[in-house]
Amino acid sequence: MAARPRRSTHHRARLRRHHHLLLLIPLLLFVLPPLSAVLFRRANSLGRRCLSLAAGHTPLAGRRLSFSIVTLSDESRGARGRSFRGMLNATARNRRAYAAVHGYGLAMLPPEAVDPSRPPAWSKVLALRTHLHRHHWLFWNDADTLVTNPNIALETILFSVIGHSDFDTSPDLILTEDINGVNAGLFFIRRSKWSQRFLDTWWNHSSFVQFGSTKSGDNFALKDIIDHLSPEEMQAHVRIAKMQCLFNSYPWNWMAMWKSLHTLIFHPSTTWKGVYSDGDFMVHFAGLDDKRGWTSRILKEIGTP
Repeated sequence: MAARPRRSTHHRARLRRHHHLLLLIPLLLFVLPPLSAVLFRRANSLGRRCLSLAAGHTPLAGRRLSFSIVTLSDESRGARGRSFRGMLNATARNRRAYAAVHGYGLAMLPPEAVDPSRPPAWSKVLALRTHLHRHHWLFWNDADTLVTNPNIALETILFSVIGHSDFDTSPDLILTEDINGVNAGLFFIRRSKWSQRFLDTWWNHSSFVQFGSTKSGDNFALKDIIDHLSPEEMQAHVRIAKMQCLFNSYPWNWMAMWKSLHTLIFHPSTTWKGVYSDGDFMVHFAGLDDKRGWTSRILKEIGTP
């Protein structure tokens, strides 16, 4: 019987390297998510800029514009445990304080304002249509959002995106986008005929309505409308903020390890632009369960009840 050939030193060294890499993978899987959470919370101190540098020198417009923050919730449990119950009350003091400091209107609509024929998220369109004629700008807030830096004014946010403070020549819709595209949870809409038509079109996208899911379809409908605008109409009427963290930051949920790792590995730039960091203007608990728990945690961190 012939003797088996001995493996070369080079081959044995390569096997050892592969073995070490296999041991390293589970270590990275457990260390990277919590480490990334620490780094992301310090993103702004590490050099990320959500506001444009020029926004700190916003010129005063010839007239003071009227702003109103609009929000609602049906206080339902939601699908798959993603409950909005109690969210309006949990965030009310935070929103009222911010609006009072800056002299903004605030419309926190009761559950009765929700159209029962569709999932609650669709009623934002009805609420905005009702209030659009009353103010120059409306700032829509999903109920699962908080102001985390009240020193930042809405005028500053708009100037950072638009580059000027002239109402008459401003675009009509200011959005952010995440890894899935434009997001319907936080956005600005200007009082104009174009905005009225846009809201009508959005509501009439009824084929996108979804029941029994964490997705209501309103965001898919918004994306479809934006995707089908001509380049000329898009340029004239819509702006998408370069940095999502300008007014729609998402907390980094490293406990959802696989989802977080996938997002970090395949969408690092978008993650960096949108992840919540100390000093950001607003946080949005989009796609998260235990929204009340997240709200309590962030309110405690920023030092407000």
